[in-house]
Amino acid sequence: MTVFVGNDWAEDHHDVEVLDETGRRLARARLPEGMAGMTRLHELLAEHLGQDTVDEETGSLAEGSVIVGIETDRGPWVSALVAAGYQVYAINPLSVARYRERHSTSGAKSDPGDAHVLAEIVRLDRAHHRPVAGDSDHAEALKLVARSHQSLIWERTRHLQRLRQALREYFPGMLDALSAGRLELADPDALELIERAGDPDRATRLSRSKIAAVLKRARRRDVEARAEAIQAALRAPALGQPARVGAAYATIAASQVQLISALNRQIPALEQVVGQGFSQHPDAELYLSQPGLGQVLGARVLAEFGDDPTRYRDAKARRNYAGTSPITRASGRRHLVLARYARNRRIADAVHQWAFCALSASPGARAYYDELRAKNVGHHAALRQLGNRLVGILHGCLKTRTRYDETTAWAHRTATAA
Repeated sequence: MTVFVGNDWAEDHHDVEVLDETGRRLARARLPEGMAGMTRLHELLAEHLGQDTVDEETGSLAEGSVIVGIETDRGPWVSALVAAGYQVYAINPLSVARYRERHSTSGAKSDPGDAHVLAEIVRLDRAHHRPVAGDSDHAEALKLVARSHQSLIWERTRHLQRLRQALREYFPGMLDALSAGRLELADPDALELIERAGDPDRATRLSRSKIAAVLKRARRRDVEARAEAIQAALRAPALGQPARVGAAYATIAASQVQLISALNRQIPALEQVVGQGFSQHPDAELYLSQPGLGQVLGARVLAEFGDDPTRYRDAKARRNYAGTSPITRASGRRHLVLARYARNRRIADAVHQWAFCALSASPGARAYYDELRAKNVGHHAALRQLGNRLVGILHGCLKTRTRYDETTAWAHRTATAA
């Protein structure tokens, strides 16, 4: 006997519904989060499972006896479900919303109702969804630190944009000064200059020796010339804001500088953790053999793809997950091929960077990119197609457990061209 469980989770409770193979409701309950709730779920399922669902020799649950649908693939609750021997499907919330419309067109929504929808999805349509991947603990840990590292970089970019906008509003001379000194806004010495000269009045009083000292601490070359250019830009006449408004902007800029400085310290520290975790993974050598992949980018790609060898049935499935394969919209004479924008944004970003880096590391990748550009394919579209090809090559290397070989990877294109 197989039972199907819909699990709608919230921060402090879980609504579950249990169905049999015919769709008859066996049980419905609201369970607390944590050990108490998981224990109650096991007891609830045990009431409806027959003796034939347990292996007498091992005492473990027979595969496929309990199938669970839930809208997440991580967390201690999901880990406990997998550890109990249940087959767990992580259903995309957008898919759940579409299925909900099959049961009600009124727009009504409730947690018990969503649990019923999830149970129906895994009962009727689980073949169209992927079960939670059986990745190793090593890959899961690497995913956590790699995603955190990537999130900090994205967060730093957001704070830099806010800082730049604030400076444009009340102190554009500082941006001109950094440009004159050939400094980037995220550089430590640039942030120190902004901290020392947070408003136009203080900037005009900043001496050339203090500017030079900031540049020397950052080990810059041609310090005197740069300091002179920065000082001249800071003292140049410019439009400004009223005193109170300027002071408010200066406070905002100072807070952004502190946040960016903290991120500048934490990102390299976390990068070391990512590199160490990646280098110890059994698949690291295969990933590092790919052109354009280094420690950090390789770690991101591995972490997002996972290391479950059965997760992707073929290269196409891996490409679909990466979001590099296009989608087709055809109706009558209308036929469109579009980029796949509903995707895992993290793996898509990593593959896009990978394709760009491969241009200088692989002659075959460069030739393929140049061929696409010659056909008037845009830069990003060409990188997306190149990334699609690189993901397929990676899948072959992982499947056969062989390192990347330039000749093998692009032999079919060379033969076609000949």
